[in-house]
Amino acid sequence: MTKVAMALEDLRDAEQDLVIDLERMAEKHHVDHEIVHVSRDLVRWSVDHLARLADVAPRYGADISAEPKHTHDLAAKARRTASDLLGRRHEPSLALLEDLRDLYGAASRVQLDWEVLAQAAQALQDRELVELAEQCRSQTQRQVTWAETKLKETAAQALVTP
Repeated sequence: MTKVAMALEDLRDAEQDLVIDLERMAEKHHVDHEIVHVSRDLVRWSVDHLARLADVAPRYGADISAEPKHTHDLAAKARRTASDLLGRRHEPSLALLEDLRDLYGAASRVQLDWEVLAQAAQALQDRELVELAEQCRSQTQRQVTWAETKLKETAAQALVTP
């Protein structure tokens, strides 16, 4: 396996983790419509990234499935029930804050992995891979920015509100 193939597979794993984190956030905080709708939009971007990675991977000897793994229905139902129970107390804002911190970290990792791939693609003079990495990194930057903005907004509410 080539080093580029390993980088592609690492990126796939990071994007896959981000898909699951976003889905779990939407399920866990289903009472917050902004979280649900934005998370679903961001999942679609990462799913598209996975499909695009799968298209380019064979050129470098990587085996990447275009089909993402999703959270399991029973687990989703359990998280939704837990979310409903937490919603009756004042802890949901703290739980959301923690989830946003995790999401920010996951999205930042994906962004860095796209940057690493872009640098490799430039060194290889693979114009198609450079364009892919730049487009996906740009979308991932928007995912990071949303998570950071929402985190800042939530932090004030979670930590100051009695």
